[in-house]
Amino acid sequence: MILSGLEIKKLLNNDIFIDPYEESRLNPNSYNLRLHNELIVYDCDVLDMKIKNKTKSIIIPSEGLLLKPGIIYLGRTIEYTKTLKHVPMLEGRSSIGRLGLYIHVTAGFGDVGFSGYWTLEMSCIQPIKIYPCIEICQIFYHTIQGDSSISYNSKYQNNEGIQASKIYEEFKKNNK
Repeated sequence: MILSGLEIKKLLNNDIFIDPYEESRLNPNSYNLRLHNELIVYDCDVLDMKIKNKTKSIIIPSEGLLLKPGIIYLGRTIEYTKTLKHVPMLEGRSSIGRLGLYIHVTAGFGDVGFSGYWTLEMSCIQPIKIYPCIEICQIFYHTIQGDSSISYNSKYQNNEGIQASKIYEEFKKNNK
């Protein structure tokens, strides 16, 4: 079951944390999150899952930044979120999707206990100009049935910024 906007508001600073929080971004069953002004892109032609791929940072100026098809841009939310007893999920806003901008390629599903900034895996169908601080996606929460004592505590927990893939850590761990 998805929580209503009023239920999200009721659970703020108890089971659900959103910082900063602004009432104007609360929706009937979600909350809009904004795009930070920094992106990273991979700085190599071929990505390899077994290694830490090099990245470079791009700052989105106030006059906007043109995104190009065929490139994965990693961004992050301005808001820090934490959930203790609900499953957080992230979706792009429909107005953004209607411009052909994908906000997350596959990672819109969070785990109970996740805390941090959301890394956004953005790609576009055609060139599009984006701007910092735009309400780019929405977070919503599912209730969970059964024992949820196993809480998320993995490589992306309590992140401070944009997180490039860390799947290479799994290869290192499994080869020991």
